Amino acid sequence: MTVDIIYYNGKFKGYGTFDKNITAAAISKGRFLKFGTDTEILAIKNNSTQLIDLNNRIIIPGLNDSHIHLIRGGLSFNMELRWDGVKSLGLALSMLKEQALKTPPPQWVRVVGGWTEFQFKERRMPTLEEINAVSKDTPVFILHLYDCALLNKAALRAIGYDKNTKESPGTKIARDAEGNPTGMLIADPNAIILYSTLAMGPKLSVVDQKNSSLHFMRELNRLGVTSVCDAGGGFQRFPDDYEVIEQLASENKLTVRIAYNLFTQRPNHELEDFQLWTKTTEYQQGNEFLHHNGAGEMLVFSAADFEDFIKPRPDLSNEMEQQLEPVIRLLAENRWPFRLHATYNESITRALSVYEKINKEIPLEGLNWFFDHAETITEHSLERVKRLGGGIAMQNRMAFQGEYFVERYGKTAALQSPPIKKALEIGIPIGMGTDATRVSSYNPWLCLYWLTTGKTVGGLKIYSDDNILSREKALELYTRGSAWFSKEQEKKGSFLENQFADFAVLSKDYFKISEEEIKDLYSVMTVVSGRVVHASDEFLSLNPSLPPVSPDWSPIKYNGTYGGNKDTIQYSITNHNYLFNHSYCGQTTNNFKILGCMCWAF
Repeated sequence: MTVDIIYYNGKFKGYGTFDKNITAAAISKGRFLKFGTDTEILAIKNNSTQLIDLNNRIIIPGLNDSHIHLIRGGLSFNMELRWDGVKSLGLALSMLKEQALKTPPPQWVRVVGGWTEFQFKERRMPTLEEINAVSKDTPVFILHLYDCALLNKAALRAIGYDKNTKESPGTKIARDAEGNPTGMLIADPNAIILYSTLAMGPKLSVVDQKNSSLHFMRELNRLGVTSVCDAGGGFQRFPDDYEVIEQLASENKLTVRIAYNLFTQRPNHELEDFQLWTKTTEYQQGNEFLHHNGAGEMLVFSAADFEDFIKPRPDLSNEMEQQLEPVIRLLAENRWPFRLHATYNESITRALSVYEKINKEIPLEGLNWFFDHAETITEHSLERVKRLGGGIAMQNRMAFQGEYFVERYGKTAALQSPPIKKALEIGIPIGMGTDATRVSSYNPWLCLYWLTTGKTVGGLKIYSDDNILSREKALELYTRGSAWFSKEQEKKGSFLENQFADFAVLSKDYFKISEEEIKDLYSVMTVVSGRVVHASDEFLSLNPSLPPVSPDWSPIKYNGTYGGNKDTIQYSITNHNYLFNHSYCGQTTNNFKILGCMCWAF
């Protein structure tokens, strides 16, 4: 067999090579052909084999986020101001003010998820007065987790909220003494008011949505992500909102493998949606880069519990079981896997009763069905999940909301929320992810930090050693573990022959660096199907071209991406002066090119 590429002089650390001295890999037709030492692998090269020196770096299997909203997030990535990783509220407000000056009407400035006040040195949220002070004319919308949103007066005018505006059930509009909206929208605990208000804002053009999706995938690549399970999402309608990602797939421009679930959007009409989709869409239709992955995470609206730990746990409606049962029966009959958003054990026990009833008629074993989140699932419920052949996709939402959880439920309850180690002991498939982009950040290293330290991004330690994973096990769950959730564990997630040649070359040694350094890790080179899809630092010459960020006013262009982006600098050229935006802290450096720790003056 022809050896297309050999990557050598590295340290391959992942499932399949943890206990071996593997320094090189041969790749053929996008898959791993053979692993071994440099001497062994270089011996099988031929005249056409490309050789790439890994510079003695640590190489891990490509990270696989088992619960993210990539498709929806990609459509809006370029028009969102990211506070992910920003260390001070003062700087965040400064970024907000500068972006308001750049954003043309009727567009909004949007900060949509990925941050918590506990990451700021001030350890507080912005006030409505501060938001109104930075922008009087440009609408500003700031989403805080899924508990509230802050809107300036210009945003209230843009959407028409006034003293006559009525709240939906389970939501609240904060008002002044005269009954006028102040600008704070509150999930009480229903978050529909937050994302329905966000949906009122202008969208990007289709051309810019394609550009935005490309840049979001490249940002995920920069952090070592090569695969995801897309969990659908509110206001992510099928098939209309999938057209952009389908176009990019048809043009062979995807740099992240996507297995997508279909999320119903119509309360009380969920069964109709799935009846239609099971007739028109085949399970796993697509290819190795984009394919259908079943139903959920919304199966029926009556089964959705809201993860707002600031508020008390909501009770599900009495109609939940009778609405969920026909949907699960339909999916089981059509052998469609399904996933269900379920934060609390009280919700999970009721859903399991429905699943167990269906299982007596139509076995669920082999469907790779699973719960998402499951922060308060009990050992008894875990045993029930195991008997039905299910899994749990867990995310680091507690890393962003742990302080709120402890305040409401106490430190003892937080120790096993979620009970990761117990689930593993029972033998339940576990995959890791972020639930980005509207709650947690899309940065996978924050999740790996949380798993291996038991700490929130604000530094609060919420777990003891009996619920903290080794770095090796955490990595395995984020790679091989997550592959189970798209039935691809035989294709990806491990360093095994004939698996997809997807991997990340790390900026530092994940297995040896200090705990706090984990949060700042990134990939200096990311490879998908043997092809380099991102490169920086000493590999910068291999970095594939990417169209400039559009539209011209995009916050990504001026403020960069996640705060950990220390080594790849976004830049623009204006009047022959080079302007570099340091994405880690939002600082701007003129007339210098910054790569790693090296600088050159022009």
